[in-house]
Amino acid sequence: MNQSPYPLWEAYGVELEYMIVDSESFNVRPICDELLKSVAGRYVSDVERGALAWSNELALHVVEIKTNGPVASLAGLAKKFQQEVLEIESRLKPLGACLLPTAMHPWMNPDREMRLWPHDYSPIYEAYDRIFDCRGHGWANLQSAHLNYSFANDREFASLHAAIRLVLPLLPTLAASSPVCDGRLTGLADTRLDVYRKNARRIPEVAGFVIPETVSSRAEYEEKIFAPMYRAIAPYDPDHLLQDEFLNSRGAIARFERGSIEIRLLDVQECPANDLAIAEVVTTLLKELTEARWSSLSDQQSIPVATLVDVLSRSTELAEESVISETQFLRIFGLQDARLSAREFWQRIIPQLELTSETQMRIQRILELGTLSTRLKQSVSETPVHQELLQVYRQLAECLRTGATYVPERDIR
Repeated sequence: MNQSPYPLWEAYGVELEYMIVDSESFNVRPICDELLKSVAGRYVSDVERGALAWSNELALHVVEIKTNGPVASLAGLAKKFQQEVLEIESRLKPLGACLLPTAMHPWMNPDREMRLWPHDYSPIYEAYDRIFDCRGHGWANLQSAHLNYSFANDREFASLHAAIRLVLPLLPTLAASSPVCDGRLTGLADTRLDVYRKNARRIPEVAGFVIPETVSSRAEYEEKIFAPMYRAIAPYDPDHLLQDEFLNSRGAIARFERGSIEIRLLDVQECPANDLAIAEVVTTLLKELTEARWSSLSDQQSIPVATLVDVLSRSTELAEESVISETQFLRIFGLQDARLSAREFWQRIIPQLELTSETQMRIQRILELGTLSTRLKQSVSETPVHQELLQVYRQLAECLRTGATYVPERDIR
């Protein structure tokens, strides 16, 4: 999003993060700087490529593909992202590397393998590392899909922020893709989200409870979220490198300088088409909430953070099999049930949303087969050996290249 505010539902941004790995061993390769240099001719943090762009992240083995500024619609983005994936693959091939999807590398050792981005903006990354120690999985090993939505004033901000708060706990039930870490099944569907929630625990004000507090204006956001966060980190940040909007690590963050709110809780999927299908569902559901289809703004804002955290905790563990028993939360979506599984929730909500046929097909496939996390768990044994994981993640890399949904060859559990 640029500096000029766009009205609600007139501008969007999408960012997808991928790992760079060795094409044989699939170990991480910290060469994002060399990838970007292959296009720009020098070390840069961003490369513009028409409608999309590539950029670095904190970890040197991660590259981000993103919309190059705000776009008016999500339509057609999946194809454009897929084209950029293939272009990156062609540039990594001579380096003996390729891209790997999903939200966590299955066997990366961050203590040994983490490399910070060493070029421009490195003082900021070094400050993060000094304060939080970025060698942990919560900094070094997590890839997500970010969605950005515009707003033009406090009224639109309040409506959008309230809707996003309610949708955040549901995101792992469609998008969880990280059941493996340190070479083992963790018991969680969304391990990335679990480590993300803990990565700033030294200064709890930075992430809060991940679910943002209820706020209705920029002034209230400054008072409730930014001010406590800046005060808490000030003793560790004498040069004021981190006392900025980007420090906020909640699951959705207000970027007032850009006139947008950014959702950060989505695990990246096996191919851009599935990421964009989930993005369309999230966007359409948010629109319905901001238009008060099932509930008023005051009702939406009345849902406590603790309630949403409870829903999020269960969906982090169980994804589509988690149970939603908070009746006040269900009523917000026009559902009168006392309890529903997350899969049942989506089966009730999806038919009420106007979605493209491609999205309907891909989301129906996810609801039938389970989240990518579920499908990955079905593909390996209870205590997988390295060769099992290597075989499965090779298949995921192929899904990224072809745009296919990952389907387990067999359920061996």
